[in-house]
Amino acid sequence: MNTLKHILTRYTAFLWAILKPLGVWGVFTIAALDGAAFGLPLDVVVAGYVAKNHARFLLYVFMAAAGSAIGSLVIYAIGYAGGEELLRKRVSAERFEKLHAAFEKHPFWSLMFPAMLPPPMPFKIFALGAAVAEMSITHFLLAIFLGRTVRFFLLGILVLKFGPGIVHTSLIFFSHHFHWLIIAAVLGLGLWYFLRRRKRAASVARPA
Repeated sequence: MNTLKHILTRYTAFLWAILKPLGVWGVFTIAALDGAAFGLPLDVVVAGYVAKNHARFLLYVFMAAAGSAIGSLVIYAIGYAGGEELLRKRVSAERFEKLHAAFEKHPFWSLMFPAMLPPPMPFKIFALGAAVAEMSITHFLLAIFLGRTVRFFLLGILVLKFGPGIVHTSLIFFSHHFHWLIIAAVLGLGLWYFLRRRKRAASVARPA
């Protein structure tokens, strides 16, 4: 664990040496590159920016979310231009059918929900699936932007409260308990959807 922490610290220092001249655009750039499938330590970068300047917390959150959405257009272009074969190579036939069915029924939520979750969630598989399902580019960008905004906002709150070291702790926790995170998130989303439908049904049934 100490070795991993040492490597992460040195890598973070290297990134900061590159990002410092870019200012606030650094977090946007890293998020865009990560979204385009380069696999950079985005959470570490966002946490570092928030820790260095608390006053610009929300700006960093929105810049990271916007960069992630813009960068994901590379995945969208690949999928929209004929990425079904690529997607089938990366997932089992059963999972492909489930993914396709999810985007047929609830395309927006099927992309926004994975965008909210941290690694090791294979988000790019869902982004590719959305493109293969020909999701509109507007909804594609909005789903990723909103999902990432939720993710980075919660990350920023944790950093403000516990410091940037919380990222390292969180990565270890999520890697060991990721299935419980998925279960809790699905249950929470299901409860929200149920309450929303119930409220809508009540408003329709209410006499004018």
